[in-house]
Amino acid sequence: MRADRLVSLVLLLRQHGRLSAATLARELEVSTRTVLRDIEALSAAGVPVYAERGRHGGFALLPGFRTELTGLNHDEALALLVAGSRRGAQAFGLGSALASAMLKVVDALPESYRDTAAGAAQRLLVDPETDLLSRRLVGEEVPDTVVAEVLRAVFTGHKLRIHYAAADRTPEWRTVDPIGLVTVRDRGYLLATRSGADRTYRLSRILAAEELAEPAQRPDRVDLDRAWQERSRQFRTGGDQVTVLVRVDPARREDLVGTALAVLAEEADVDGRLRLEVTFQDPRHAEWAVWHLGTNAEALAPQWLRDSLRDRAAAIATCYGVSS
Repeated sequence: MRADRLVSLVLLLRQHGRLSAATLARELEVSTRTVLRDIEALSAAGVPVYAERGRHGGFALLPGFRTELTGLNHDEALALLVAGSRRGAQAFGLGSALASAMLKVVDALPESYRDTAAGAAQRLLVDPETDLLSRRLVGEEVPDTVVAEVLRAVFTGHKLRIHYAAADRTPEWRTVDPIGLVTVRDRGYLLATRSGADRTYRLSRILAAEELAEPAQRPDRVDLDRAWQERSRQFRTGGDQVTVLVRVDPARREDLVGTALAVLAEEADVDGRLRLEVTFQDPRHAEWAVWHLGTNAEALAPQWLRDSLRDRAAAIATCYGVSS
């Protein structure tokens, strides 16, 4: 929208002092001709913007043209700036909006806080794109058109029609009542109901979306945190889950528990190891979790898991055996 662009133009000039038309065009993602028209509109509206000629010329605002956001202390300003570095907004397609909002926040900070808060924020990194092993943490891509329709339906309280590709299923259209959006580890989820039943949809699997005019059937208020906890509980207790009994070295307990869905029972064994009854999402999940711990864990039951681990170990031994 042009109004938003005009505000962004003013904020850029406030923060940088003087910028060329080409630089403004690049920052605003418009043509230089559009920038010149916007400058004229600002001047006509009484904004004191002027042009400086020459090699290092450009557009600038008269000194002192600034409003300040009062009531923020240094720690509050720092918290806002750090929040602006988080990638969660990307899951909902709000990255550009967040960047614009942070630009406005920085510009509105009192002079005494602006430099110190911005400098401190540079020394804090939240959710980097890679971990210590240089593994890239890639968020899921969701088309902007899909995000826009989903957000609009969630905020307006209208029904939503989505073309959804569930795992291992042919995509199909379905109409849902949107409740809210949740982001977990850069994955976005739509919490909704369908025919009165709770449903959770991963945003990256929504191929297309359409906000409908019909009001959604949903409560006026919602506790998203509680709703997400309930959906998580339902997920952990459904599907092809399996429960296994494992003996594990206490030093590797957290490695096992960290991959399990739930710990149902735990006791110390006679040799100092721990005996745990844990639940996994499916047989393959259980096999991977125990195999990953090598000799630090032993599956005691069920028998199919012991057989599977034995066969895998035998195949590895054959692969690396000494040939005659």
